[in-house]
Amino acid sequence: MASDVTWAVPDHVPSDKVLDFDFYNFEVDDGECQIAMKRVLRAPGVPEVFWSPYNGGHWAVTRATQIADVLGDPTRFSSRQVTLPRQPPEATTTVPLQLDPPEHMKYRRVLATGFSPQAITPVADSARERARSLIEGFRAQGECEFISEFAQYLPIDVFMSLVDLPHSDRTFLTETAELAVRGTASEQVEGRRRIGEYGLQKVQERRAKPGTDLISTIAKAEIDSEAIDESTVAGMVQLLLLAGLDTVTSMLGFVAQFLAKNPDHRAQLMEHPALIPSAVEELMRRYPIALQPREVTRDFEYHGALLRRGDMILAPTPMDGLDEDKYENPETVDFARKVNNHLSFGGGAHRCIGAMLARAELKIFLEEWLRLIPDFRIKPGCPVRATSTPVLCISALPLVWPAG
Repeated sequence: MASDVTWAVPDHVPSDKVLDFDFYNFEVDDGECQIAMKRVLRAPGVPEVFWSPYNGGHWAVTRATQIADVLGDPTRFSSRQVTLPRQPPEATTTVPLQLDPPEHMKYRRVLATGFSPQAITPVADSARERARSLIEGFRAQGECEFISEFAQYLPIDVFMSLVDLPHSDRTFLTETAELAVRGTASEQVEGRRRIGEYGLQKVQERRAKPGTDLISTIAKAEIDSEAIDESTVAGMVQLLLLAGLDTVTSMLGFVAQFLAKNPDHRAQLMEHPALIPSAVEELMRRYPIALQPREVTRDFEYHGALLRRGDMILAPTPMDGLDEDKYENPETVDFARKVNNHLSFGGGAHRCIGAMLARAELKIFLEEWLRLIPDFRIKPGCPVRATSTPVLCISALPLVWPAG
């Protein structure tokens, strides 16, 4: 994604706080986005809090404690703006993502019903069947392009079942979500508009003929004893669709890449399958994918930087997972590591509501893939392609294994 640069640095930003780094467009070797980011942001002389002149201009933090602050303290860092560059005034407000507490919780409760253990269990059962079916479809070939043949199918099919959307809409939704997350600034706006229009259409259909799915729940919900207006409903479904169509897909790419490169870790999980739940947590800790912006609510000094009301600030979660002050040997994947406080799902009131479903899908992937294709690697001569965008991702991952 090409980024806009704003070299007119604000007067309150001193030159020694400016870093020529674009979070949406930096050099990545061999698919290792997180390491590439760390090499720049933790290099000697780089301020802990710095100003990037790209994507409208914004602050960024680089330490785990600071990321926790930005994501967990809405009194200083508001969610009313959550994109870089800022979304235009006419864009749909994504509810509850762009609401701060306490208003945020009223709408979050509506969405939470669709991600309860009772709702996730039957979905997980169907996810396992779908994973097996996908793998069996290409296992005998001895190779696949993992992203397009598996990662873009399993979580999206599971999500579409959760919200009762026709699978004939899959291509449109996948392509539109890609535009909304990884397009240019104007393409992102257009992609989000299309997703919002689609979501509003589905809400209107469910209001006329409700079901038991999550979109029907949103369509029927009331806030403060009143029906939710159409604009807000469109924003809620937009959020639901964008998160459900992209996040786990992106995470699966990094997990599969790691396992393809590390046969000892594959063997460890096959010999000790009880380690798989902790492996899921450790891999999420090691490979965070979200870059989360917030808007500064008031003037104050923060770790040597003078933040002004209205400034944007970015919390890159990969810098939490790779922080030596929080984790011992953070670049090493250790399935025996006790991890329970990583910020890969965000933090504070906006911590990802679909975390339970994401964990279930990653666990199913590890169990079923390693059972059916235990010995695999990256196809020789085929470089892994990674993309640095608001959600980091592997865009192409060719895998091979002994045929038959």
